[in-house]
Amino acid sequence: MGKVICAGLGPGDPELMSVRSDRVIRAARHIAYFRKKGRTGQARTIVGGMLRDDVIEYAMEYPVTTELHFGSEEYRNLMVDFYAEWADRLAELALEHDVVVLCEGDPFFYGSFMHLHTRLQGRAEVDVLPAIPGMVGCWNALDMPFSWGDDVLTVLMGTLPEAVLTEHMRRADALVVMKTGRNLPAVRRALDATGRLEDAWLVEKGTMPDQRIARLSQVDDADCPYFAIVLVHGQGRRPEASP
Repeated sequence: MGKVICAGLGPGDPELMSVRSDRVIRAARHIAYFRKKGRTGQARTIVGGMLRDDVIEYAMEYPVTTELHFGSEEYRNLMVDFYAEWADRLAELALEHDVVVLCEGDPFFYGSFMHLHTRLQGRAEVDVLPAIPGMVGCWNALDMPFSWGDDVLTVLMGTLPEAVLTEHMRRADALVVMKTGRNLPAVRRALDATGRLEDAWLVEKGTMPDQRIARLSQVDDADCPYFAIVLVHGQGRRPEASP
């Protein structure tokens, strides 16, 4: 009897993957990964060149991404059916084989695998391999300390209503905004309303070969990359520098 192993891939650079995830992925005979229809998928791209020649791949293609609003009933129903179907398929495969599911960042930090994890309980043995979250790779790409002393780190989703974003940003110290994409204009307006836009950075595909770093105030509203994180550094308590 096999099991389902979710391997966290880290922020994007394969060299930042854990030793255990690297070993498990290279040995895997069965690999599954999420992707948008018609795309290779970010997770599959990260492990390019690592897989066995005889690997069997299972591309878990989202039925919808940005075509419908994530809060709509139609979107929810499609995604519920999608996760239920793949939980069934993985549980069946795990009756005979180990199946490795790839997940960017850390699987339990807003990762899609969480929806499968809950559905697999009691149906298959599940092992989750932790990893460096994507935001950590992004703030290290800026080469500046991100939080100081007693700073409170706030992590927000760009999908939140603009008023909610603004409310949280007003009381945040160090600030991370994930799931930007087409939500970037609203994120920018919320930062501007709280006086933090000039301190905000946009990091796209952090730690990857095509990484891009820019001041958010200098990014056009129409430029809304999906794999991007907005960062605002904390300015908390720190020891005074020697004269």
